[in-house]
Amino acid sequence: MTTLFISDLHLDASRPAITDLFLAFLRSEALEADALYILGDLFEAWIGDDTPSPAADAVAAALKEVSDAGVPVYFIRGNRDFLLGEQYAARAGMRILPDPSVIDLYGTPVLLQHGDLLCTDDLPYQQFRAQTRDPAFQAQFLAQPLAARIAFAQKARDASQSRQSEMKQGDRAQFETVTDVAPAEVDATFIRFGVDTMIHGHTHRPAVHSLMAGGQARTRIVLGDWYEQGSVLRVTSDGMSLQAL
Repeated sequence: MTTLFISDLHLDASRPAITDLFLAFLRSEALEADALYILGDLFEAWIGDDTPSPAADAVAAALKEVSDAGVPVYFIRGNRDFLLGEQYAARAGMRILPDPSVIDLYGTPVLLQHGDLLCTDDLPYQQFRAQTRDPAFQAQFLAQPLAARIAFAQKARDASQSRQSEMKQGDRAQFETVTDVAPAEVDATFIRFGVDTMIHGHTHRPAVHSLMAGGQARTRIVLGDWYEQGSVLRVTSDGMSLQAL
């Protein structure tokens, strides 16, 4: 049996082929898995469980089929869908996990997280993250009319894209450093949680990294995004494989 890990699907109406690929994945391989873990950014944007979306409805129905088939589905919120709540999770048959979380994976403790907490060199983003994760901010935001929430989300996306564009036009090496994980934070996280294996997404840099932290050998697996293809980590009791669909 296999446990599946995915993240950064960024499902959006502008990319229906990726939604179709994900639905096909759910109706085939996922139905035979031990468990399915979605490590954030399932959607390109999420401004509340009450937002009308045929695509989100189809995804919820397909995920519920996986859950109803006896395959546990777990979800960690990402930086794009941190407002995804218990209402949608119930419709999809998902259990929301804290970010980060330690799980038992075939007898091995493994740390799961979306990955943005590791990008500590991006100070403006970390400040924005702290603000938007505040329960008071979220309650105030979700109480606004849908049109106001849509406008705020679009403004935030435009600002983010503008900032990234400016950074790319400047020092490209600096951009790559700021938008990737901070090695010191990775080391500290391994030591803090006392695990040898970490799985995350967010950076869109799929790879399996071997490193030393606290004098011990560690493994950091980075899941890929689904903008143009699928990225799936398959783990069995015998090993793991990070592949593109």
